[in-house]
Amino acid sequence: MPEQVDSDASTTPPAEQTRRYWGLTILDWVRIALLIAGLLCVLTGALPEDEAVDNMRRIWPLLMFLGAVIILAELTRQAKVFDIIAHRLAILGRGYYPALFGLCVLFASATTILLNLDTTAVLLTPVMLALAGPARIPPLPLAMLTLWLANTASLLLPVSNLTNLLAAEGVALHATDFAARMWAPQLVSIAATMLCLWVFYWRRGHRDADRYVPPEPVRLENARERALLYTTAGACLLFIVAIPILGEQIGVAAVIAALIALLAFAVFDRSALKFALFPWQLLVFVVGLFLVVPTLSRHGLSDLMHLLIGADPGAEGAYRAAAAGAGLSNVANNLPAYTAGEAVVPAENQDQLLALLIGTNVGPVVTPWASLATLLCLEFCRTHKVRVPMGRFVGTGLVLAILATAGSVAALLLTS
Repeated sequence: MPEQVDSDASTTPPAEQTRRYWGLTILDWVRIALLIAGLLCVLTGALPEDEAVDNMRRIWPLLMFLGAVIILAELTRQAKVFDIIAHRLAILGRGYYPALFGLCVLFASATTILLNLDTTAVLLTPVMLALAGPARIPPLPLAMLTLWLANTASLLLPVSNLTNLLAAEGVALHATDFAARMWAPQLVSIAATMLCLWVFYWRRGHRDADRYVPPEPVRLENARERALLYTTAGACLLFIVAIPILGEQIGVAAVIAALIALLAFAVFDRSALKFALFPWQLLVFVVGLFLVVPTLSRHGLSDLMHLLIGADPGAEGAYRAAAAGAGLSNVANNLPAYTAGEAVVPAENQDQLLALLIGTNVGPVVTPWASLATLLCLEFCRTHKVRVPMGRFVGTGLVLAILATAGSVAALLLTS
């Protein structure tokens, strides 16, 4: 029998489904501990104060962008934009799994590329799992599709991933220039993900039927819900259109779009405006990382990364950087893996830095802790009572990581 979704869990807000200690989840405590460790690094002198201040100045625009885009995406979810799109895709598939597969890949990839991978993990995963019940679709294929594409579809734009924002700054690439370098690796990465998803999770041998039941469309009950839907969808479109125009100032567009959504809810549904909208957990996590990782780099991590990555500007250096990024991501986490690798890659080695980025974006699909998006997707699977066999998760993720990383680096080098 396929894994089943608990129907009650699918209607419960994700934040209320997670086990809490003194009002905080286990992940929240890990993030707070990381921030405390970072502050101790500064207080003890392990990280010089001036270097810590420089790091905070560097990431301030990134924190503004992340906070705004997560608020925008959460309000968009509450306005049922994601639910309507997901149900429409299932209806368009007309009960055929291959059609549904292609449409879901398009939806998850677009969400990751245009809004960032954490949006896919936090907002799209519960929506897709909730879709499994009424459509009688085994939930595991839907879960793995969002989990993998949250990582592997995050190469194309600076906004797709925090590591991309750091890389775009490091190689001084505008959003359109960044996309011009990364479009081929992104296509290869998504193609490799589609192949692995179909072979390991979606083909006939992994489901119990050739067809699924198209669900009923989501019905909006009144004019207030329609106003929220159109306003938040319009704010998202505004943000998406601004991406190639504003470039490094994309955080401004995210803030404006989030303010539009906030204003709409202030007028039509003020009860939704709670402190929980503010993604303090993610911001605490990022600040902690940017204090702890530089400290580790000063005390041996940089030497290790330099040994693994080297300084070759050609194909060898690119593959070594990608392998080191993917490997360290699965041992620790992709964000510290990227920041540690970036510190030792020569500024003129653009291909090597972008290959490191590929490794840290595409590679973190082997271990549960390899990326924040992976952790979040697996947490939602747990709260929705969807069993993800860990042996299968690691084995299939390893195949995907090798195929997608090697293929994407090859595409980067061939189009450079």
